[in-house]
Amino acid sequence: MSTHLSTALDLATRGVPVLPLRAGKVPFGNCPACRDNACGGRPNMKTPGPCTCPRPCHAWAAATTDPATLTGRPWATAWAQAQAVAYHPGGAGLTVVDLDDTDAVAWAHRTLPTTRIVLTTRGEHWIYRGVMQSANAVRPDVDVKSAMQYARWLGPGTGSMSVLPDVVRGLVVKEETNSPRGGLVSSPPDRAAWDHRVATGCRHTERYVRTGLERGLALVRARRESGAGSQVFGVAQFIAKQHADCPGPCGLDVLGQQLITTAVSMGVPEPYAARAVSNGLAGAA
Repeated sequence: MSTHLSTALDLATRGVPVLPLRAGKVPFGNCPACRDNACGGRPNMKTPGPCTCPRPCHAWAAATTDPATLTGRPWATAWAQAQAVAYHPGGAGLTVVDLDDTDAVAWAHRTLPTTRIVLTTRGEHWIYRGVMQSANAVRPDVDVKSAMQYARWLGPGTGSMSVLPDVVRGLVVKEETNSPRGGLVSSPPDRAAWDHRVATGCRHTERYVRTGLERGLALVRARRESGAGSQVFGVAQFIAKQHADCPGPCGLDVLGQQLITTAVSMGVPEPYAARAVSNGLAGAA
């Protein structure tokens, strides 16, 4: 048994879905039947499909914890040629913040909550408990690997693993912002203002809610160059937490629309702003 297969089997017993990587630290290519996703893909891919190929096709979507699959004949050639082991973070309930140089590592130490750290060739992997959308280049030399990506296994790392923080979730929203200097992608119509007619179950005074909203909108407006999408996510989540103990309804949809309008005015495309607000409001539920 190869060292890489032995490592993979050990991880699989711990509930970590694994797959082999070939030279270049990339997955093995699809077999002829699966080429160009002709088979429809595997059920855990973005577009569910009927693929039942026994080979390690479809990259991260092929990751498995099944020892019979890992040691079976269809995977034998891949393990014989493997140069490394990868795992699917999302399948293990994890998110990896991949920091690819010293500047990115320094940023993480300034910005992110401490967690388990794995040293890489050029930087570090910061691993959190929780699953989110994956995205590349969320900031210079920083990738987020979770639901639909693989990460190279480089050892267990050191330190206690923390719960996935909002600041990491917000990085993906931030990636989808654009600068107002490039022109607005869309401009929504005026939205209804919040008052107690839409918040019959809110336990807060109108002044309290309006003051909190205006402070949040000011934070979004302050992000003139970039990051308004990330900021609006955080403001939406903060507002939702303020109303967590209210019997409801609290008219959070109206507050959310006002956040969206302000984010769009700062250059955030309306669909992205709407998603950031929706995620923020839901994230505090």
